[in-house]
Amino acid sequence: MLTRRQAIVLAGGAIMLPVRPGRAAPSLAPVPLVMAHRGASALRPEHTLASYARAIADGADYIEPDLVPTSDGVLVARHESNIAGTSDVASHPEFASRKRTVVIDGVSETGWFTTDFTLKELKTLRARERLPMVRAHNTRYDGHFDIPTFEEVIDFVAAEAAARGRVIGLIPEIKNSTHFHKLGHTPEETFLQVIGAHEYTRYCPLEVQSFETTNLKTLSGKVKAINPQARLMFLMGERTQRVPDLAAAGQGTTFGDLMTPEGLRNVRQYADVIGPSNVDIIPRDASGAWLAPSSLIEDAHRAGLLVHSYTFRPENCFLPLQLRNAMGDNARNPDGAIAEIRRYLDLGLDGFFTDDPALGRQAVRM
Repeated sequence: MLTRRQAIVLAGGAIMLPVRPGRAAPSLAPVPLVMAHRGASALRPEHTLASYARAIADGADYIEPDLVPTSDGVLVARHESNIAGTSDVASHPEFASRKRTVVIDGVSETGWFTTDFTLKELKTLRARERLPMVRAHNTRYDGHFDIPTFEEVIDFVAAEAAARGRVIGLIPEIKNSTHFHKLGHTPEETFLQVIGAHEYTRYCPLEVQSFETTNLKTLSGKVKAINPQARLMFLMGERTQRVPDLAAAGQGTTFGDLMTPEGLRNVRQYADVIGPSNVDIIPRDASGAWLAPSSLIEDAHRAGLLVHSYTFRPENCFLPLQLRNAMGDNARNPDGAIAEIRRYLDLGLDGFFTDDPALGRQAVRM
């Protein structure tokens, strides 16, 4: 059974330690949260139960399932609707004719898309490593795992929580909402039905993500009616990029507009957390070297928002120039990865997504 301290920490709250008579009360001590980005995707193919299992074993506070619909409306865990790079669909001749080009949020993509497959058809496919040149060690697991549904992920995390005696949070992202609505899907309604139907998602730490504003405004009260401790996160793309749902409505609002103090105050009306990229907190120059930090964390805190940034990855090619070693672009660099996370924590970061939760946990404990 969880202690009160464990429950508070895993819910993303602060710990108030007991006070002895005659001593001043200690300050609140929030614990930075470790979010498993698509699972432990540096160590297992992303969005597989194996990736989630490794993340949980390595101490992640939250597991992230990105959610996209099938043609029959079932939410499955894939980073994007295009499954060309994360499954063996290209080796299935029966699906060759379904390869096509689709425009999603203004970007043209060619491949195979979940919305062209029933769940039964998707279950005939097997997952593959998305970055085989960088993470060649993960390719040994190609073909081992299927594409899990959101409900399967919930059941798996609930089972792991029961076995380990600790609550494990879920931080699902509802992907490309405007695009899927145009195709006749209602991912938010399906999402609400799923979390309402599972005991675990009615009480576990839950943080719902989206790069769009409309669905967060719609979801906020409804999600919290199911799970009162749930939070809503507004994910932020590149500063010059237009917010997808607002762009579809003819507005020119960019993510950069919403990173200003005024923009952040507006975001606080429908979200509890922002999810900017790491480079929006500490920019990099053309060589990949760190520049001076921005004021984004401080500005967000002033607006009453938590900051959970993305994504810390352990390979040299993803690290700032100052922290890379001489082992090669695709080499793992644990020391550099931990040092990078520590720099952000020193700036006041409240939580972070990482492809390697074990390294994230080490950084938090230092």
